[in-house]
Amino acid sequence: MARMAFESFEPPRRLVRALAESRQPGGGDGVGEWLEQLPELAQQAVDLRELTVERVQAPGGRSSLVLLVRQVGDVPAVLKLAPERARPESERAALAHWDGRGAVRLLNPGDTHGVLLLERLRPDLSVRSLPEAKALLEATATLRRLWVEPPQAHVFETVAERTGRQAEAMRAGSAADTDTDAEVRGLVDAALAVRAELLGSAAEERLLHGTFRQSKVLAGERMPWLAVGPDPVVGECAFDLARLVRDRVEDLIASPSGAAITRRRVKRLAESLDVDQERLRGWTLFRAVESGVRALRVGRTGDAELLLEFAGWL
Repeated sequence: MARMAFESFEPPRRLVRALAESRQPGGGDGVGEWLEQLPELAQQAVDLRELTVERVQAPGGRSSLVLLVRQVGDVPAVLKLAPERARPESERAALAHWDGRGAVRLLNPGDTHGVLLLERLRPDLSVRSLPEAKALLEATATLRRLWVEPPQAHVFETVAERTGRQAEAMRAGSAADTDTDAEVRGLVDAALAVRAELLGSAAEERLLHGTFRQSKVLAGERMPWLAVGPDPVVGECAFDLARLVRDRVEDLIASPSGAAITRRRVKRLAESLDVDQERLRGWTLFRAVESGVRALRVGRTGDAELLLEFAGWL
């Protein structure tokens, strides 16, 4: 991609759609302005680092523009640009703290705000491409390496803070939407109750990936598998593991024994990573309901139905 090629550049549709879904009511979060400025921001980032762009990674991320680039000396890398809404500086701090242990290596620790230069992994080969049992094994091995003590003076959100915002949105949405059926309201009430119970008891705090799932683990050169795309948070490990429980949810829903498989998965994952099974079940319920309600709110009814049916099994 030659110099000034970004003049006619259009962001990937997946990115535009996902950012629109996550925008705050009434705007004011800078996402619209960031998208308008993205061609110029991308050109500046490439020029400043003397990078050669191979291609835009598509479909790419849901919260950032990902470019496959080459540095001076023909060294492959990934350039990632994200709006403030996506907390790119929190991601930078987590990647710097992990320093390549279980996660993609950050190549520009003190660089421009919102711009991350990362080691190149294999973007088209994730753990999700493996058979399910092997995928879970590799994913949990990667996750275990990420669970370290956070820096003393850290910048990360806590699980209580993040789920607090999510809980408020769930309450507001449930109260405002008169069409919400009793089953969904019941799931929301159960999710809010289990969150309160879990936060009411002490748990060991670790730096967590925050949005860990099989598709977030890519094949690498220096290690077979490395995590990418964290939205880091500090809290208990069961919160991080909960998102992995519902991986391939569409396959679980399609299976006649999906509910039994889910319960066995909770037990197996809890035992393999020495996490309390009931706490894992509780956070899995909360995160599935939160995701399902959010999907309903933005009109992704198919996704919402899958997630809420899954949550009902817990």
